[in-house]
Amino acid sequence: MTETARLQGTAAALPEQHTRPEQHPAPPLPGPGTLLLGLLRTARPKQWVKNTLVMAAPAAAGRLFSLHALTQLALVFALFTACAGAVYLVNDARDAAADRAHPTKRHRPVAAGQVPVPVAYAVGGTLAVLAPAAAAWLTTPSVAALLTAYLGMQLAYCLSLKHVLVVDLAVVTTGFLMRAMVGGLALGIPLSRWFLITTGFGALFMVAAKRYSEAVQMAGQAGATRALLTEYTTGYLRFVWQLAAGVAVLAYCLWALEEGGVPHTSVLPWRQLSMVAFILAVLRYAVFADRGTAGEPEEVVLGDRALALIGLVWIAMYALAVANW
Repeated sequence: MTETARLQGTAAALPEQHTRPEQHPAPPLPGPGTLLLGLLRTARPKQWVKNTLVMAAPAAAGRLFSLHALTQLALVFALFTACAGAVYLVNDARDAAADRAHPTKRHRPVAAGQVPVPVAYAVGGTLAVLAPAAAAWLTTPSVAALLTAYLGMQLAYCLSLKHVLVVDLAVVTTGFLMRAMVGGLALGIPLSRWFLITTGFGALFMVAAKRYSEAVQMAGQAGATRALLTEYTTGYLRFVWQLAAGVAVLAYCLWALEEGGVPHTSVLPWRQLSMVAFILAVLRYAVFADRGTAGEPEEVVLGDRALALIGLVWIAMYALAVANW
């Protein structure tokens, strides 16, 4: 009887044991180190290289290598990085639920639970307030105004504009253009119309090439990446990046051939010769766009040795032209 009672007691306890795994306790809160690492990853450190565009206008004007210029540009770089980080944090917090269902985005810190959604919103909002305020205090009012406009535009993009045809391309392109403009505003450098046109359409070329590549790679997989890509045709995106490439090349050539009243004392016409390197760089980049493999611009440039070499040659010619050597 004792053995029977023991077996009955064990059997009676089994249902209770089987019900316990069905209770899903809340995941533990991340520790301080895990949380900070998650916040850093959400701020997309790989994307920070785009913010080096703040040096474009000072470099074009030959005012890059002075202590004042380098200090101001380092500050502007940090402020722009903070603004971009704020946008990434708010975007990932807003899209956390959708990202969890995505095969790749579910590994993002917010979607994975490494960074709680309220914390992402709080840190993003704090950066969005502090960065323009610091710009108004430490730089010029125009820099603060541009950073505020960038934040407003990018947050509107996260909320709704990324779902609007053509407008989404314009917003992303304008973000690149703002990066190129802010360095000139910080140092009080007049921005050439050719500089703005070349930079704007060059950015549109890379943005449209990236979207075209995504559309080619997701053919037959609607909804696998950006939902808006199902609204574009590959033919239309190809037309956009080809048009943008042509305008960028034309604007650069007009800039290079413009005399501007500057006496020529250099050994060679570096300004005009730089057109060759610029056109070769566009043609080389177009190879990846045509194949549908033009992903992030910095990855394309740094991942192809020939393109990187052409870029270095162009930078050298550009520098010699500015220095009038």
